[in-house]
Amino acid sequence: MTTADSPERTFSPVQQPAVTGAFAAPDIVSDTGLLTLRERDRRRGYRADLRRRLPDPRAQDFVTHTTAQLLTQQVYPSLADYPDGHDADDRRPDPLFQTLADRHPAADQALACGSTRARFQYACTRRQLELPEEDRPAFREMYQARSRRLAIRNTFLGDTCIRPRRPPPAYVLLDFDPSDDPSHGSQVLSASHGYYRQHQYFPLVVVEGVRGFPRAAWRRPGAVHGALGAVDILRALVAAWRRAWPGVLILVRGDHGVAVPALATCGETEGRLYAFGDASNATLVRRPARAFGALQEYYHFSGRRVQPQLQRFEVLEDYQADGWERPRRLLCQLEGTPSGSQRRGVVTNLSGDPRGLYRGFDVERGEVPEQMFDELQNGLDGGRLSASSFRANAYRRLLHVVAYGLVVLFRAAAAAIAAVRRASVGTRRPRRWKVGAWVEVKRRALCLPVSATWPGRALWVRVQEAVAAFVGMLAPGRGGGGRGGGGRAGRAM
Repeated sequence: MTTADSPERTFSPVQQPAVTGAFAAPDIVSDTGLLTLRERDRRRGYRADLRRRLPDPRAQDFVTHTTAQLLTQQVYPSLADYPDGHDADDRRPDPLFQTLADRHPAADQALACGSTRARFQYACTRRQLELPEEDRPAFREMYQARSRRLAIRNTFLGDTCIRPRRPPPAYVLLDFDPSDDPSHGSQVLSASHGYYRQHQYFPLVVVEGVRGFPRAAWRRPGAVHGALGAVDILRALVAAWRRAWPGVLILVRGDHGVAVPALATCGETEGRLYAFGDASNATLVRRPARAFGALQEYYHFSGRRVQPQLQRFEVLEDYQADGWERPRRLLCQLEGTPSGSQRRGVVTNLSGDPRGLYRGFDVERGEVPEQMFDELQNGLDGGRLSASSFRANAYRRLLHVVAYGLVVLFRAAAAAIAAVRRASVGTRRPRRWKVGAWVEVKRRALCLPVSATWPGRALWVRVQEAVAAFVGMLAPGRGGGGRGGGGRAGRAM
């Protein structure tokens, strides 16, 4: 049935019948698959925990859009490939996003507009903006409020792993990874970096090395040292975990960007094990020179016929770089390949066979953080930070990290299904989340009928059952821990 406001459009016919189209159907949503993430989110208390931590300066008697609804509008759109504020405005009347925000779609009022979300992001209220400039809060107070929000979000990421795990894990593995983040335009504290040859920010992200959950994400100016703030971040994470798990073993990994004496000393004095990549230098070239020459000679004459890549390991127990207060253990990996020979160094306080330490511990460092950065930048469009303010961009980046954390939790819940466990955000979104459905609002129910011919139906049912079984183990009386965990499923993430 068509109306004057939705005239028919005629297309090329199929054999004899004509093909027409009109904007006259009931409400249809296109992201029904996000309801599965919402279920994991609600049962886990993920977004609710962050909401409780964030201060809300607004007068609560006059609040229309709650903190939980504003967080939903800031987190879920990036999962559905709507990363910009304008995209979020288009989703305000969308029945599905109203459902994700725990608002009944039949309500007359749409979700929060862009100005409301911006005030929440900048930690200010409408009343403050309406005051004369001379009566507004001092800039220092406003900046401190925004900085506190960044700290709260990072504390939330670090604490997420503590609540559901009982008994404590055998160990905690942390990957420190500084990475470049190109800036766009004249953004505050972006700078030209000589190594990356671009204007950028230089964020430092800490990732759980087993499952890839982000534990901290701090945006930093573009030309700082790679290890800036690493010691403070590590101590804050460890202090929280030691309170919950006094005897847990903590292992730390990182590339040469964080291989500074302060971080190594922090690990040695506080009983943590570490392995950091070391940049090539004169000592790393001179000390294993004989072994490196023998490897090159052997590989040139006979090694390449036996195996395309040949490795040899040397250990320097008394390695001491300039500025170090004492010598440390250095693993030298010497390698011959068809494209040439190369050497790498790893500074560590781990004992044992160097080959096993390098292949079984250090090499795996690149896989988990790199996957996270790829999904943040490409899958969730984490690089689309258009604000000129440094804190605003840091806040937006953390929202993408929080969204990625929800993806990791969902992946853990459906880990038994290989197609879900291995799929990236870019693969999962068009196949599992972008699902069209009718919207039927009834008196006591909201129905979202999906086409019976949808090709992903069987897998979607399996995912729903896996998530339901997982969150069921977190329920009170099953696993002994309530929503916070305590059972087998709770210890998984």
